[in-house]
Amino acid sequence: MILETRSPEETFRVGMELGKSAQAGQVFTLTGELGVGKTVFTQGLAKGLGIEEPVNSPTFTIVQVYDEGRLPFYHFDVYRIGDVEEMDEIGFEDYVMGDGVSLIEWANLIEEILPEKRTEILIEKDLEQGFDYRKLTITQIG
Repeated sequence: MILETRSPEETFRVGMELGKSAQAGQVFTLTGELGVGKTVFTQGLAKGLGIEEPVNSPTFTIVQVYDEGRLPFYHFDVYRIGDVEEMDEIGFEDYVMGDGVSLIEWANLIEEILPEKRTEILIEKDLEQGFDYRKLTITQIG
């Protein structure tokens, strides 16, 4: 599925709608260049899960856990990961095989350990379409 948004608020709403329908154990992978709106999308997904606290990218902690929504939310940012083995150290498999919803930013950096079943989301800019234009490609894998 391909969706187009023309404002950060619209990108947020796409995330929110996916969060509202997310199921326990669901894994979302999120890719796109810096500044494309991955965090805005993630904030929307968290809102759709019923999370009210601020959601920011866990760049230096790798994973941030939010428990107060209708399902636990595990937000990964693997941009600074040096080696895939670091993911074992934080219990990556326990999170993605658990009862919560996982979202992994920069998932292309750990492709070899991603679950076979996941929802891949690619966010792209196209400045010819306008500064706030985003194309979201959402693909079910597995």
